[in-house]
Amino acid sequence: MIVAAGRVLVVLLGLLAVLAVAGPARAHVGGGAAGSDFDGALRSVSPDLPGVTVRVLEFGDQLEVVNRTGTELEVPGYSGEPYLRIGPDGVWRNELSPATWLNLDRYGRTPVPDDVDVDAAPRWEQVSTQPMYAWHDHRTHWMTEGLLPPVVAADPSRAHTVSEWTVPMTYGGTDVVVAGELTWSPPPPAWLVWPVYVLLLAATVLAGWWARGPRPLAVAVAAGAAAALVHAVTTPAPAASVSSHLGAVVSALLPALLVLLVAAVGVRAALHDRGVLTGLVAVVVGWLLLVQGLPDVDVLWTAHALAAGPQLLARAAVAVLVAVGLGLVVGGVGAARRFRDVVRQEAADSRG
Repeated sequence: MIVAAGRVLVVLLGLLAVLAVAGPARAHVGGGAAGSDFDGALRSVSPDLPGVTVRVLEFGDQLEVVNRTGTELEVPGYSGEPYLRIGPDGVWRNELSPATWLNLDRYGRTPVPDDVDVDAAPRWEQVSTQPMYAWHDHRTHWMTEGLLPPVVAADPSRAHTVSEWTVPMTYGGTDVVVAGELTWSPPPPAWLVWPVYVLLLAATVLAGWWARGPRPLAVAVAAGAAAALVHAVTTPAPAASVSSHLGAVVSALLPALLVLLVAAVGVRAALHDRGVLTGLVAVVVGWLLLVQGLPDVDVLWTAHALAAGPQLLARAAVAVLVAVGLGLVVGGVGAARRFRDVVRQEAADSRG
């Protein structure tokens, strides 16, 4: 049985390697943070533009415009100079607008070339053939890294409105105003959430090292598989210019389905009291859960989480992925060792 379990482990580790090469499916599609104490919200687009969608992405870090109409929408730079044209022939960006360079980075740290001039005739460059674009508009988010807004620093125990912002646009010669706000909320109290994370970790480790049989460890394996599935289906819609929401969910489902398949092997082994195999599978499942959960670990100590659905559910899924994932790695090793010794002792007793 030990030899057979070892062969299964080799196969499962091969699948893990494939997943590692493919990269983790992260809830924060596009490379931003999965959690933040800041949050940006769109309040109005005036006048209303049927066929034009404006969204605030990643807690206010980006502004996205999708214009599927036959009329071009123009976005000026910070000095009122031509910056973007979004319309039926794609997206055109003015290389001589300082906004072109400042908006490439979340904190505006990209150097502005010396020939950039807000008074010069625009030098248009096509950056997309699709009528959609997302950029770091610095009016929609807090710009000072590592420093809280004054109103927050004065009283970090309660929520605050950091700013109310507007971004001007022009649609077919008509002035448009996009308005929103940036808020800040205190993160969940450490004394409330961290004991839960520690309890999940400890319970999973103990299931592997101290339980009489392999079934408690299999329960943790099944819980981890359920969390992987929840994590996948709560993947938020990414920027339309990056990929489709369906594509993002499908890419997140692939590692979750792999976890389900491997977990099924572990649960089946536990039901047949194959403790060594259950422990080995638990180690593999634990690594797979960590691959998915660690990129989103910041949701565990921030006020907001990127999620398509209830934020509490998304946060709970990541908590299980990380805490139970680590517990399965440690507990699985313990279970494999304990039940291996039991098998050896039973074999020795039968020979004696």
